[in-house]
Amino acid sequence: MKRFHSIKKNRDFQKVYREGRSCANRYLIMYVKKAEDDDIRIGISVSKKVGNSVVRHRMTRLIRESFRLNKGILKTGLDIVVVVRPTAKEENFKTMESAFLHLCGLHNIKKESK
Repeated sequence: MKRFHSIKKNRDFQKVYREGRSCANRYLIMYVKKAEDDDIRIGISVSKKVGNSVVRHRMTRLIRESFRLNKGILKTGLDIVVVVRPTAKEENFKTMESAFLHLCGLHNIKKESK
């Protein structure tokens, strides 16, 4: 299985929080910042307010899969941090993917369609 680059270090998360732009919807908050390299990285943050570890890990998997399936339509050279809100804990994959793509559209990070 091919792995994608993710944001893991606290200082990288803090840099995106401080220097990036944020947009939110009912289920997610997304911070986007231009990166130094030409690759796209994602960090996912799910707090204990969302639920227990099983619920938090499920939400992480849903966001990661939404990113994986739609990585081809996103611009490169970005650091993205996605924060899951407590209202998302009961939602299914289609709802979470729709919320993720909605925020990508608000940030204007989708590639131009030809």
